[in-house]
Amino acid sequence: MNKAVSLEGKRIIVTGASTGIGAAAAEIMGSLGAKVLVAARSEDKLKTVAGKVTKAGGEGHYFAADMAKEADIKALADKANELWGGVDGVFANAGMGGPAMPFADFPLAGYDEVMNVNVRSMFILIQRVLPGMLEQKSGSIVCTGSIASERGLPMTPAYNISKHAVLGLVRSVSSEVSRHNIRVNCLIPGLIRTPMLEGLAEVLSGGDVEQALKILEPMVPQGRIGTPEEAGWLAAFLLTDAASYVNGQAWAADGGMLGTMNNGG
Repeated sequence: MNKAVSLEGKRIIVTGASTGIGAAAAEIMGSLGAKVLVAARSEDKLKTVAGKVTKAGGEGHYFAADMAKEADIKALADKANELWGGVDGVFANAGMGGPAMPFADFPLAGYDEVMNVNVRSMFILIQRVLPGMLEQKSGSIVCTGSIASERGLPMTPAYNISKHAVLGLVRSVSSEVSRHNIRVNCLIPGLIRTPMLEGLAEVLSGGDVEQALKILEPMVPQGRIGTPEEAGWLAAFLLTDAASYVNGQAWAADGGMLGTMNNGG
């Protein structure tokens, strides 16, 4: 029997939702009928995203939270419980790039900050929502990794380490909860045009973002930078029942970067 790609009535938390992949995914989830609680630090941007979720056909709510702060993460989960009495899905997407510099020079404070936002925040949020999912015997969690979850990249040691850790977190939790009808998967974005990628391009180019992105394009076998919507659709799909047999996996939206060798042709 075919399963519709639908999130009708599903209660979903999306973090890192003010821009980029998180914002795009939230709107897509709304179009699939979801109730979405979007979270990030910028309340003004969140209001806009929540409005788009509702306009798309879902039910949008927002909650300003700093994912570097444990109290904010717990308050976010409490807000979802207040709204709906529980959650069916989480898209743990909040993250940061951190400084770009050689490993030998990398500051420990920078390492701690990146690990706190990129890994610890997901750890805390999953711990907070998991008891309810176990009680209802259903749920789906998607965490945003990176091609840096699968490859060693230079000049970004904290980011690279943190994204490997995200994939490890996904696999660890999935190994425990799969038997309870709870799925945990990792979205692996490649070069997606987000504020984070634009910021990196600006640093690498000395200010000419467009030129830097053009230089990066040949690294992608498809020959272009991806859009937030292209990654957002994959995140949304992994939360649907159509992906009911997908568990503990790393799914890439990367234009072929990890799975092929670009021959330049």
